[in-house]
Amino acid sequence: MIEVRRAGEHGALLELADNAAAVRVARRLTSECAGLVDVVPGHRTVLVTWDDEPEELMTLAEAALRDDQAPLAGASVEIPVRYDGPDLHEVARLTGFSAEEVAARHMRAEYVVGFLGFAPGFAYLLGGDERLRVERRAEPRERVPAGSVALAGPYSGIYPRESPGGWQLIGSTTAALFDATRDPPALLSPGDRVRFVPA
Repeated sequence: MIEVRRAGEHGALLELADNAAAVRVARRLTSECAGLVDVVPGHRTVLVTWDDEPEELMTLAEAALRDDQAPLAGASVEIPVRYDGPDLHEVARLTGFSAEEVAARHMRAEYVVGFLGFAPGFAYLLGGDERLRVERRAEPRERVPAGSVALAGPYSGIYPRESPGGWQLIGSTTAALFDATRDPPALLSPGDRVRFVPA
């Protein structure tokens, strides 16, 4: 089921059941719906904008949901990481694991990119070990280094550039998450599969 909310005169927000549905709908609309200006997936939403509203918009969105057995067909990406973050021991304390076990559990999981946001190239990664779920820091940092690997709630993420941030920092990577000279600029896209490997 899709709930539609208008987003101004030239857009709509499609509300869906879960992230997998949002990714499927966003991919179908991006590839098959002519006339859209932008398609922006969220955790359980897809924002679409247009100059002239396409007649086939909802037909294609609903077809994507009926095709729920089709693979998401995202790329597989390995991210090298060092588990050296300043919050690693705090996450260990909060979860009851050793720092080594936090790192092992984080690396053992396969993640899917739910959506991008916050900063160019910042991917919200779903599918990690539920026992590593921790809240954001009570006080955000003014400066989080680029490449910081972090946890917050159900997500893992990697800061693509230095910025303020309130996630728990457990590691670091030298992978370039965003490069304006690359095509596409973002390393990760919704539906991609991600694994962390030792740096």
